[in-house]
Amino acid sequence: MGKGRGWGPLLITMGRAFEYRKARIMARNSKNSKAFSKFSKEITMSAKASGPDPDTNSRLRTLIASAKSAGMPKDTIDRAIKKASDKDTSDYKELTYEGYGPFGIAIFVEAATDNNTRTVANVRSYFTKYGGTLGTSGSLSFLFTRKAVFTVKNKEGVDMEELELELIDFGVEEINLDEEENTLTVEGEPEAYAQMQSYFEENGFEIVSAEFIRFANDTKAVTEEQRVTLDKLLDKLDEDDDVTAVYHNIKEDEE
Repeated sequence: MGKGRGWGPLLITMGRAFEYRKARIMARNSKNSKAFSKFSKEITMSAKASGPDPDTNSRLRTLIASAKSAGMPKDTIDRAIKKASDKDTSDYKELTYEGYGPFGIAIFVEAATDNNTRTVANVRSYFTKYGGTLGTSGSLSFLFTRKAVFTVKNKEGVDMEELELELIDFGVEEINLDEEENTLTVEGEPEAYAQMQSYFEENGFEIVSAEFIRFANDTKAVTEEQRVTLDKLLDKLDEDDDVTAVYHNIKEDEE
């Protein structure tokens, strides 16, 4: 449970608001096969840290499911797993960079890199070029909330009230039912990731994807002209090979 927060009633929604929010945040990861690059790094890191067998490596198991759901070919997944055992494979570390873009927009960058000096220099140069400032680690932690987000196939005959009660025990705060795709998207605390995964697997729910996502706690409106400049910075960050995700607090038109 997050510091200073109590549990309220679990929210079960049937609209598409969560999907819009997720799509906006994750859109930058899917451009130019960025999603595949991200999954490859994460799969390699997981296999190197906890072994290449998905039966005994639960994190690897969900990464493979997520990669398959995103359309990543099996041979590409297999290469990423095999790469973990190669002696020449660099040790990637997951790092975050936080700063303000132009017009006071908060930007949170996640990266997987084998050279922090190179990555931080590149990220800083992007911020500087477009009128932003790279801050210190933790400086924007209060503006974004990190969540563990699972999407699973809904099962016929599921009692939603019973599911709600069981998931509350695992720290789940929100469930989104997509009737078109027949999926449930479940949002909980990052610390509940392993418990959520175990629950879904043990109760026969097919995991479509599992990931950590940062949500902006508050958003800020910008003009069309300002958005053009901001998009240039966001695109530049996204194009960097070391960057795996870019989050911001720009208020979108749908909000």
